[in-house]
Amino acid sequence: MLTDTIQVKSITAEPPIKEKRQLLGSLISAGSFEDFVNHVFWLTDHKDSSYVCFANVHMLMEAKQDKEFQDLLNNADIAAPDGGPLSKLMKLLYGKHQDRVPGMDLMPRLLKEAEQRGKSVFFYGSTDQVLEAVVAKTNADVPNLRVAGHYSPPFRKLTQIEDAAITDMINNSGADLVFVALGCPKQERWMADHKGQVKACMLGVGQAYMTYAGLEKRLPKWARDLSLEWTYRLWQEPGRLWKRYLVTNSKFLLEVAKMMLLKRSRKMQLTK
Repeated sequence: MLTDTIQVKSITAEPPIKEKRQLLGSLISAGSFEDFVNHVFWLTDHKDSSYVCFANVHMLMEAKQDKEFQDLLNNADIAAPDGGPLSKLMKLLYGKHQDRVPGMDLMPRLLKEAEQRGKSVFFYGSTDQVLEAVVAKTNADVPNLRVAGHYSPPFRKLTQIEDAAITDMINNSGADLVFVALGCPKQERWMADHKGQVKACMLGVGQAYMTYAGLEKRLPKWARDLSLEWTYRLWQEPGRLWKRYLVTNSKFLLEVAKMMLLKRSRKMQLTK
């Protein structure tokens, strides 16, 4: 059913985000931007290990084509509606306003909040150069925040020994939040594989490192509100992203059209 929701169970205290809503078979968390901020820290206080996905059209379509990946997304402690089309679709289907919660916006807010709450962070993924820029920006913006560590893994499959050593390094750092930038779907698979092993809240933030450190510009807010960020990314990297955006976005629109027609057909049947 299009209106299926699931309740997020509480652990000793009421979690800020209490439900997920179904979009094309995937379960996306519902709540205000502030709810997502508070829920991340609720996870650090009430769960030994957790992970957060930031879902956009690409991730939703990846999940629709890959049942294993869809299960991974549905099992996330939070699946935030990163993309504008997702937040708009949630409102269209469920009749409730849904804030867009991009990783690019949530990450800097979480860093400031972590400083105030006495939490520590670890940056995992990307390149050494990008990580150095991210750490420098963090030290400048939130000087009292403890950066527990950062690490750029090799751009190849890790051996079991290497993976275990990285997990131990992150855990020994004492980090509360682990920001993961490996690209979709690699970062989501890494987080799911390490749930229960990495003792922190893991967040798959993708390109957020680049924009946070000022290495890559974002469109103005008015353009982001119109869901035009994908056009800017496509202009930046047409060779790598043309299929993701042009083909995947077209498939997404087709799936939404089919879903809306089905919903309309059911509504007409009920009124007969």
